Amino acid sequence: KQYIITPDSGPRTTNMAVDLEKLKAEVDALGEKVKTLKSEGGDKDAIAATVKALLEAKKKYADNNNGIGVDGKPYEEPLTKAQKKAKAKAEKAAAAGGGGAAAGAAGGENKNQKGGDPESAGSKKKAEKKAAAKAKKAAMKAGGAGGGDAAAKPAGGGKPPVAANNKSTPIRSTSKLQPLQVAINPNLPLNERPVVALTVAILTNTIMDLDITSDHISRHTALGLEGGGVVVGDMAMARYVARRSGKMDILGGSSPGAQAAVDAWVDYAKSLYALDESQRIRAVSMTLEHALQKSTYLVGCTVSMADIAVFGALGFPSEGTSLNKTLGQAAAFDTARRWISMMAASSAIREATQICVAIAGNVEASFDGEDELEPLAEGMNFLEGATSGRVVTRFPPEPSGYLHIGHAKAVLLNDYYARRYKGRLIVRFDDTNPSKEKEEFQASIVEDLGRLGVKPDVITFTSDYFETIRGYAEYLIQNGLAFMDDTPQEQMKEERMNRQNSKHRDQTRDENMKLFKTMCNGGEEGAKWCLRAKIDMQSVNGTMRDPVLFRANDTPHHRSGSKFKAYPTYDLACPIVDSIEGVTHALRTTEYNDRDEQYQWIQSALGLRRVRIHAFARMNFMNTELSKRKLAWFVDNGYVTGWDDPRFPTVRGVVRRGMNILALRNFMYSQGASRRIVNMEMNKFWAENKKEIDKTAKRFMAIDKEQHVKLVVTNGPEESDYAFMSTDYHPKDPTLGKRVVRIAKEVILESIDAEGMEIGEEIVLIRWGVVKITKVDGGLEGTFVPDGDVRAAKRKLSWVANVSNTTPCILTEFDNLLTKEKMEEGDDFKDHINPNTLASSEVIGDPALKTLQEHDIIQLERRGYYRVDRPYVNNDKPIRLYMVPDGRTKSMGGLASKLAKK
Repeated sequence: KQYIITPDSGPRTTNMAVDLEKLKAEVDALGEKVKTLKSEGGDKDAIAATVKALLEAKKKYADNNNGIGVDGKPYEEPLTKAQKKAKAKAEKAAAAGGGGAAAGAAGGENKNQKGGDPESAGSKKKAEKKAAAKAKKAAMKAGGAGGGDAAAKPAGGGKPPVAANNKSTPIRSTSKLQPLQVAINPNLPLNERPVVALTVAILTNTIMDLDITSDHISRHTALGLEGGGVVVGDMAMARYVARRSGKMDILGGSSPGAQAAVDAWVDYAKSLYALDESQRIRAVSMTLEHALQKSTYLVGCTVSMADIAVFGALGFPSEGTSLNKTLGQAAAFDTARRWISMMAASSAIREATQICVAIAGNVEASFDGEDELEPLAEGMNFLEGATSGRVVTRFPPEPSGYLHIGHAKAVLLNDYYARRYKGRLIVRFDDTNPSKEKEEFQASIVEDLGRLGVKPDVITFTSDYFETIRGYAEYLIQNGLAFMDDTPQEQMKEERMNRQNSKHRDQTRDENMKLFKTMCNGGEEGAKWCLRAKIDMQSVNGTMRDPVLFRANDTPHHRSGSKFKAYPTYDLACPIVDSIEGVTHALRTTEYNDRDEQYQWIQSALGLRRVRIHAFARMNFMNTELSKRKLAWFVDNGYVTGWDDPRFPTVRGVVRRGMNILALRNFMYSQGASRRIVNMEMNKFWAENKKEIDKTAKRFMAIDKEQHVKLVVTNGPEESDYAFMSTDYHPKDPTLGKRVVRIAKEVILESIDAEGMEIGEEIVLIRWGVVKITKVDGGLEGTFVPDGDVRAAKRKLSWVANVSNTTPCILTEFDNLLTKEKMEEGDDFKDHINPNTLASSEVIGDPALKTLQEHDIIQLERRGYYRVDRPYVNNDKPIRLYMVPDGRTKSMGGLASKLAKK
């Protein structure tokens, strides 16, 4: 025999040797026998005896199945005819408002007392006081909620049962949890983490209110209460979360009967925790087999805490391995298996599981029927609660300028998470300010997304939702959550700073609605007004001090023309459209941290589905300006050739300078998890870029057109011989193929390379071989040494055969537009403009350079990496190569930079 601890009845003995299936079969047989005897007009004594045996069998079944009968419901002793009649009469009287002692009637006493009877009222009051005192005493014994919140204590006031191998009870926690902070110990088994409470929070749309943290020290899962103190235990936390949300359907709704049924199932689930796993699965399976013959859920027509609690008693088998194991042990129970599979597939169940499993940030849940997710990219972290196929991210650019390197991080992170979790990426143009937006910018953003290799699943526009957003704005007004204001902008700023209410804050709803329509109709009067949220002017968070949500603007919109005269702010439009479009995770930079509270307030106030916010750090670069307004100044004043100038931090600018998309992705991923804003040197990015482009950059050679010397290889071939040699395009990767190199008796070298040469010295002409110098004065001469020792020679030099079909090239290198690393407050960027940002030189290159195409990235050996900005056309339009920075401060071959000479 084994003891099962229940919160309402204390220890109870259960004979684990009873075969419940056999007992169920006996109940079914007796039931059929009663039907047969009655239909055939059998002997009354025989019928009575059979009914008695049937009732005894049902009671025995319930006694051995934790109080749950063969029908899957909590077992109740059958009433006599007199008791049924009295109960029906009492219920009828209660429905008519007459009161009555229903409890007494149900117990067999029918005194027919009227609701106004002083004796009845006194007895009822006395019973209530007695029950309250008993509950208080039980609650004091349990001592679970530090704050004294009755709603947070276990049902019945007793101690909830726990797994036999990890005894724990609700205690007064010594941890200092903040209000709505949840502490989860990642070392505990899954079913000892708050999976039920988090599932309830997800289903009641309040999960975003919880601050979920990992606590390796705590022995119990706990939740900080808003009124102070904590509540300990998954079930108690779940009830608190449900009651706080006001969405009582999950606890049974407004029906006392449904509430009682949910409570009974929760108590049943808690009673099972003292059993071992196989016993729990068998007990639940048998119970469900009968309880769900004609229904999908345990109580009502939707998931309730009853379902979640019983699923938790099974061990919360939502992950693939545990689910398959549970279904295997329930193989004989088809109805139970159907219910278990349904619960395991629930998005709320999976989200709660993922949160609990991934709480430490180093592992994530794996669910049945899903493809295995690829490992996280280096530097990235998990999305909280994200599961395969259920992630929707969005990138919301404003069409008021070109995308820059800062935007690239945002779009690449959104794209990464959407693809990793096999979800969707929405690109939504935030076109809420017609004064700044242009069709040109919108088209350029789509083009730049293509440059970045980003293919959104859908492109949308906030302007498509203007009518909907206006409807939500009117809802706020009608519910006293927004007001119209004509306070001048500077005065409003000062009042918000001083936490002073606007004089219009307490206007009537009708007056606010009238003024809102005036604003939306346009005109001189409407232009004076704006709509402000009515939140909390005393908030320590400045963004919560009645922010502006809607303002007048007569400027024609580039998509909707003059249809609208007032537009929502980003702060209002973004949370509304995010929720409507099904966004699950809104990636926002840490500069929006203060606005996150405002974002969540708007969704809560409007009753919208809440969206989880995932913060990441904005990326700033030294000597770089990312302001669209300031970048436009450079363009307008001729400091650059356009928005795609290689000196610009725009996406098209850095791509033109030689940025590799894969390198950019990896670099952004490596910074993805950081929430600390730093000013980064561009050299760090270019160093990463170099690692990637070096893998495929084919090697060529070029010599300065002006600063070079000739070397005569006396035993080399004549130009007229048209001699060639074969060499690999890439010395470390033969798979890139080979090219032919023209060789001749006369070659040219960089002047700086020839300085200090001596007779008898052996030099290496890269890719050709060793040449021994035989003459220095009056012109360099040497002899090719076929079997020379390449490794022994100190000088390894680039060269080009001095022949007629060489390739003329223009090399261009760039520098930062600003001389100051970081602009401080009060600085004028115009005072720090770099006068020397561009330098070009002409070189004589390999004949093979004529084969290159635009965008090819190559290495000119001992010079550096270059991107082909314009391929070779003819000698009048030579090939134009832009130098790609490699993160070094010095050139790779010691050749002087043209910019360094300036």
